[in-house]
Amino acid sequence: MPIATVNPATGETLKTYQELAPEEIEYCLATAAAAFRHHRTTGFPERARLLGLAADLLDHDRDTVARLMTTEMGKPLAAARAEAAKCAKAMRWYAGHAEELLADEHPDPAEVTDSGAARARVRYRPLGVVLAVMPWNFPLWQVVRFAAPALMAGNVGLLKHASNVPQTALFLEDLFRRAGFPAGCFQTLLVGSRAVEGILRDRRVAAATLTGSEPAGRAVAAVAADEIKKTVLELGGSDPYVVLSSADVDRAARTAVTARVQNNGQSCIAAKRFIVHTDVYDAFAERFAAGMAALTVGDPMAESTDVGPLASEQGRADLEELVDDAVGRGATALCGGRRPKELPRGWFYEPTVLVGVTPEMRIHHEEAFGPVATLYRVRDLDEAVELANDTPFGLSSNVWTRDEAEQERFARDIEAGGVFFNGMTASHPALPFGGVKRSGYGRELSGHGIREFCNITTVWHGAEPDGE
Repeated sequence: MPIATVNPATGETLKTYQELAPEEIEYCLATAAAAFRHHRTTGFPERARLLGLAADLLDHDRDTVARLMTTEMGKPLAAARAEAAKCAKAMRWYAGHAEELLADEHPDPAEVTDSGAARARVRYRPLGVVLAVMPWNFPLWQVVRFAAPALMAGNVGLLKHASNVPQTALFLEDLFRRAGFPAGCFQTLLVGSRAVEGILRDRRVAAATLTGSEPAGRAVAAVAADEIKKTVLELGGSDPYVVLSSADVDRAARTAVTARVQNNGQSCIAAKRFIVHTDVYDAFAERFAAGMAALTVGDPMAESTDVGPLASEQGRADLEELVDDAVGRGATALCGGRRPKELPRGWFYEPTVLVGVTPEMRIHHEEAFGPVATLYRVRDLDEAVELANDTPFGLSSNVWTRDEAEQERFARDIEAGGVFFNGMTASHPALPFGGVKRSGYGRELSGHGIREFCNITTVWHGAEPDGE
């Protein structure tokens, strides 16, 4: 895949880039290794100062980078501005909390004296150069939620971004440079996926993090395992959105529309499978389908647009295949199910709600990465839990119920990295983010995220011999 900016609203190629040559990759690796030797010795106040300056610059450049993201991957401009603001917020959160999150831990001396220790502590030390393989759907946020904690911990980063967002990737490198981070602390590598293995196998790279598809996750994890290097993977999701009989149906239906079409439906944590109790199914289905059908699909630069194009022509084709397979096997589209005829250019697809979905259909088990929802009717709580877990993924989940016993049941039994009651899934710097099953492993954000790329070190001090 060429490294290029292709406007998904028009299909027009705007700018292309040459991949780095082997000698240029070597220079970046050497520069990163040298940067780590210095950056790891800086204190938290200095790192926080630099990260705070980066946040200030990002706020200043919010409109510029928002237009860049919209041009490269098609998200509505308002959503792009919100993404930039969220990134600045996360930078400030880690600047203010990293020292506390990585403070030395001191076990009770009484608990370790039988080891012969006079005292002991646990120290968090940075691992080194971390390779980040990142996707296009949140081209700023996905990177910052890795970079902010990694830099604050004393690590340095190499970014291999998706090939369709090169200008956003270069903006990030320039952002950290302008903030004052020393050369090599954060570098963008304009390389294709074939170069990832060689970079990850390099002895100067200590670990890797990847957000993306299952195949990409498997490939990176296999190489890292062979090299015995730490990885964090955040892969696909097919999150359930469960509405039970005690729910506020109007609010649940309104929120469901946003939960499904956020980022043009191209979000791993977007709700995708809507599982509704039979007592409220008809009312929910009517409101949900009407809300999806009323959305404005069009130019993502227009402030009135709710849903922009899919990020790539192939992405739209993949989505169409899932819908066509389902309809061909007996599913029905309550709305949508086609390309909008009034938008012949660009990779647009109508917001769609499918009913009558069965396990024989691909969309029942595969992730629909676009504005397509599947709607299911269930008889009771047990069936809702079973269907919610009937997926190879386990990223997050949404459950609408006012019943505390039902909430406790889902909190106990849902197979996912998160469960959000009476609201939609969202990521926040103070809360851990990640999944189970084929959605990956490890966590980003919060204290859990910043410690993922740390050497958790036991520091043991033996008792001094008694003087004579």
